[in-house]
Amino acid sequence: MNVIRNYLYNAGYQLLLVILPLVSITYVSRVLTNTGVGLNAYTNSIITYFVLFGSLGINLYGNRQIAYLRENQLEMSKAFWELVILRILAVLIAFVAFFVYLPFSKNPMLMFFQSLNLLAVIFDISWFYMGIEDFKKTVTRNTLVKILSLAAIFIFVKSKNDLGLYVIILGMGTFLGNLTFWPFIKDLIVKIPYKQLHPFRHLRPSIALFIPQVAISVYAVLNKTMLGKMTGTVNSGYYNNADTLIKTVLAVATATGTVMLPHVANAFANGEKKRINQMLYDSFDFISFLTVAMMFGIAGLSLNLGTLVFGSGFEPVGMAVLLESPVIILIGWSNAIGTQFLLPTNRTREYTASVIIGAIVNIVLNFPLIYFWGLVGAMLATVISEVCVTGYQLWTIRKTVSYRKLFQNFWKYLVAGLVMFIPIFKINNTVNSTIVSILLEVVLGIVVYFVMILLLRPTIVNKARDILNKRKK
Repeated sequence: MNVIRNYLYNAGYQLLLVILPLVSITYVSRVLTNTGVGLNAYTNSIITYFVLFGSLGINLYGNRQIAYLRENQLEMSKAFWELVILRILAVLIAFVAFFVYLPFSKNPMLMFFQSLNLLAVIFDISWFYMGIEDFKKTVTRNTLVKILSLAAIFIFVKSKNDLGLYVIILGMGTFLGNLTFWPFIKDLIVKIPYKQLHPFRHLRPSIALFIPQVAISVYAVLNKTMLGKMTGTVNSGYYNNADTLIKTVLAVATATGTVMLPHVANAFANGEKKRINQMLYDSFDFISFLTVAMMFGIAGLSLNLGTLVFGSGFEPVGMAVLLESPVIILIGWSNAIGTQFLLPTNRTREYTASVIIGAIVNIVLNFPLIYFWGLVGAMLATVISEVCVTGYQLWTIRKTVSYRKLFQNFWKYLVAGLVMFIPIFKINNTVNSTIVSILLEVVLGIVVYFVMILLLRPTIVNKARDILNKRKK
């Protein structure tokens, strides 16, 4: 039950992190227009590279390392302070590189405002709370800051000339949100004399996880950068908005990775191999159940979402969402295998190889596909790269797990998803789309999907019933 509670906390938090920007971008897309949204997406994609270097893979490594050591407060405290020092040094180096780059930027003032996101990295210790599986603090304390940031956007961003102010508000939201993690740390760790700390012992394993994060960022961020360079920043905005809609849906599924990583890591430290495999089967099945419904649901609604959510001038977003929707399943699966299985069981090499393959495929395909098809080409490159990542990860675990157990219910979810998709897609492209009609279509889709699930009776139905019976007792 503790895992379920943590999942709900983290799913809610991850959803919040995506929904609040989605709500704000729905507003600012109309205020800043597609030009302003595109400039923000483009400059944010640039600062993301510096943020990535400053983070140095510590979020994943720190989460896992704290999970390994959480039963020994002294060793856990040493690891915490060593990782904090290592991150500070990495961010300082990233800032030096950033200020070298700044004079050559086309938008130096906007880029300077974006650097608030880099400063915020120093104070991000969310990885510690995730390692001890205390997700409540990371959710409740940060939520208020995010809501205040959203309120500030509505109050102060009033015209297309307020783009810089919008970037500052977003950066300050991240910065203040990270500060909220610190007041509670004194009750969880002990002070360690500086002479006993050896931060560089974590450098090599952090870099081992930094490399796959670099690769992930390539096909998460590079598309926006390349679209901006090759076709104009407006297309960067279209890509960013479509990707935001997809990530909003995906957040519910990928939240399991953050929750399960420390849980599996702790089981691995205790040598519970059979339990680890069973956790993968259960998690993979649950993610398949969610992501199939999410993919067909958003695909059915997609074509009218651009104009409805973001306003006039964002029509291309709808087709982009439709094309990108398969990544919901693919990323869900790679999250289950990579983040919940390969990383916590110390199979970092296979995880790294998978995302590097995806990054290489993405880069190679981006040039011809963006050149010939622009935004559509970028979406196709994204989907193909995710196919390669997930496919390679499945191949690496072929001798460890049973494919039959992984996919035993998938065909049932697929049938339920297709039956749901047909009426939603037809209705969405027949009637004039409004907020009310979209909500009704979402309700219809949920009802159809769950009715089909009850008729097909995958094993998740019995597991859900068992959980409910335990709670009643």
